[in-house]
Amino acid sequence: MKLLVTGGAGFIGSNFVLYMLKQHPDYQIVNVDALTYAGNLENLKSIKHESNYTFVKADITDANAIEELFIQGVDVVVNFAAESHVDRSILDPEVFVKTNVLGTQVLLDASRRHKVGKFLQVSTDEVYGTLGQTGLFSEQTPLAPNSPYSASKAGGDLMVRAYHETFGLPVNITRCSNNYGPYQFPEKLIPLMISKALGDEPLPVYGDGLNIRDWLYVEDHCHAIDLVIHQGRNGEVYNIGGNNERTNIHIVQAILEELGKPQSLITYVPDRLGHDRRYGIDPSKVMDELGWKPKYSFEIGIKETISWFLEHQDWWMRIQTGEYKEYNSKQYSGCPGDHS
Repeated sequence: MKLLVTGGAGFIGSNFVLYMLKQHPDYQIVNVDALTYAGNLENLKSIKHESNYTFVKADITDANAIEELFIQGVDVVVNFAAESHVDRSILDPEVFVKTNVLGTQVLLDASRRHKVGKFLQVSTDEVYGTLGQTGLFSEQTPLAPNSPYSASKAGGDLMVRAYHETFGLPVNITRCSNNYGPYQFPEKLIPLMISKALGDEPLPVYGDGLNIRDWLYVEDHCHAIDLVIHQGRNGEVYNIGGNNERTNIHIVQAILEELGKPQSLITYVPDRLGHDRRYGIDPSKVMDELGWKPKYSFEIGIKETISWFLEHQDWWMRIQTGEYKEYNSKQYSGCPGDHS
């Protein structure tokens, strides 16, 4: 099987590429990434010389570049490529619409022309909006995005649905809760707090810190996507959650406790615009239909994550200084098909 993985140099995408090559060593994986600020080829340096792995630097909005890849044959498309940081979407919504909606449409067009076996759209629970104190997001929950980021992801999801309904393209959509784990870009909550705590810097917490998220260890997410690729029913949406709802302040306090740092480092800052209060996912469909269940509890997953960031301080320090971009430039020669 040949997989075209878009956004495979990012956090979840790179974890997925590593996971799939380990679980399916006979598969061919082509990783397409534009190497914007969050794409980091250092995440994949352990496999860069593998014969069944190829990296191609391309933007999914570039129809000609995407067409060249599909001409070479693709069985399954797994679309991770996305602008994904809410704060950045508030500052510059246009780039989110371009990548998350128009880029998805370019991939869908190519998939339809070349009759791929499956198009899997990796999405987010944020497209559902916000929850009250009770209830969970199900696959039937209406889409009600509240940020430019989540609105652009919802737009991409709806394009995927439309290509299935209109053209018969075989698709699945997965919507996950907040991921955490190795290789997460340090602007996100957990790695940001780890890095600041290690430097004894103030830990900025939005609002009152009581916003609730459902946390999912990234390896559990990769396992679920693997199952959906092979067993997911055509046209279906699958919600993937960790059953680990925690307030933001609980997350920050747990990190400080694990690192032996004082709680006095916590600093409350003005809340984010349009900050959703609570997300929670009902994953019963993917569990009942496909037999998936998370391997990692939050207590185990956060310890694993903190240990990884402690052992790879050079990795996130290189990101903070921008040195990782030099690595990307050196590893990528500019010729599609290079093993980079």
